[in-house]
Amino acid sequence: MTEIERQKVLRLLGLGVRGRGAVVGVNQVREAARGHKVELAVVAADASANSLDKIVPLLNARRVRFIEVPSAVELGAAVGREQTAVVGIVDRQLAAGVRQIVEGGIPSDGAKRRSEESPRQVESARKGPQGDV
Repeated sequence: MTEIERQKVLRLLGLGVRGRGAVVGVNQVREAARGHKVELAVVAADASANSLDKIVPLLNARRVRFIEVPSAVELGAAVGREQTAVVGIVDRQLAAGVRQIVEGGIPSDGAKRRSEESPRQVESARKGPQGDV
């Protein structure tokens, strides 16, 4: 993951926490994972071994994908905490947005981005169904 992608993911996590689309901390993520509510998790690579032992096996058992970020301090700062070991994303669309950034793929709904459309498609979209107006 590049620096730009990491920053985008961290900003999305901050928005997600403020919009209640994500939960913060080992205990809250464990509770949400047990309830099959976590769509994707973001784990700090430098989290304590105890925290990782609590969360990673549970995520794997529930088949929840997770991505790693280098620093618990950086992850915590993104979500308004001093530091945190894990953030669980419970909102499906937020998780899809984070996956799209990390994987660099197309949106999960299959919609094209403007940059992927040909110039002819963009021009016809501007003209509308009747042609030039």
